[in-house]
Amino acid sequence: MAGLLCFATLAAVAQPPQHEGCPDAIAGATAPAHQPEGQPHQGCMMRGAMPTVNFQSVKICFAPQMGAFIAVDSVECSVHMVKITDNGLDTTASYKTDNTHKRHDLKNILRPVSVGTMGDFVVVLASAVNDTAYVALLDQDLKPVARRNFKSPMYAMHIEPGMMFIVGRNPYGYDINMLPLCGGPEAFADGEMLTHHYRVAKQAEKIKQSDPVGIGLTATAVAVVFLALVCISLIISGSGKLIKSTEEKSKNKANKSRAIKPVSDGSSAAKDDEVFAAIATAIHLYNDELHDEETAVITIQKVEREWTPWNAKYYNMNHYFNNRR
Repeated sequence: MAGLLCFATLAAVAQPPQHEGCPDAIAGATAPAHQPEGQPHQGCMMRGAMPTVNFQSVKICFAPQMGAFIAVDSVECSVHMVKITDNGLDTTASYKTDNTHKRHDLKNILRPVSVGTMGDFVVVLASAVNDTAYVALLDQDLKPVARRNFKSPMYAMHIEPGMMFIVGRNPYGYDINMLPLCGGPEAFADGEMLTHHYRVAKQAEKIKQSDPVGIGLTATAVAVVFLALVCISLIISGSGKLIKSTEEKSKNKANKSRAIKPVSDGSSAAKDDEVFAAIATAIHLYNDELHDEETAVITIQKVEREWTPWNAKYYNMNHYFNNRR
């Protein structure tokens, strides 16, 4: 929307150069050689005569001079000319916007963005995501005739008799390029182009414009800091009160349980002592029965065993070493 508003403002004050006769003009883009005084040139961009233009990316269009459809294939980075034949639709010609094969830098791929026609020529706008774009003039076989490069990405174009408009973005805002079409393909490639840069104001610049001294920004910052401190103090004090109330509740519960517990009399205490004595006696008797009574005499006897060759080392050797003797 900002780009369209800027374009309307610039179009009201911009007047493209007028060429008398335009003898070498591109077909379908020439302006009349002479008009009576006081009357605007029909087909040329005059002050106050600029029609409303909605810049859109055209993916397919019909060229009546060629009797074919011009379609964009963004996957294969190409433009196809499709004609109606007896067998249906048939692709008769193709043009690749990016000839780099199997490239991995996807942001630098020049993909076709929009197509259009000017008489017997096809116009293709190709752009990368980063900072490169171009508009190409193709003949009826989709062979390149002329090309114009740009240093910023473009996303739409509009063709008027005698003038072409290409719009895009730059790191700071929008670009509006006005390219005269009178003068043939050479002028299309090397002719003088009028470029307007529209800079979108950043948020800091808007704040500076509304508050040049910075009083409002300072007051807002101080208020935010104090509000944050008040919130933190409320949270800390509330958490302290919550912890204190929780501890008091636990203490009250402990005191109530102690008060409710019945007081034991002497008879119950005596019964408890008897139970403890019985348990201790049972444990003592159990420990005494774990081992049998044994004498402390240790008998050591030496056992004679016959020799067996099961672990003889020479049986584990190779026969080559045994027979070497």
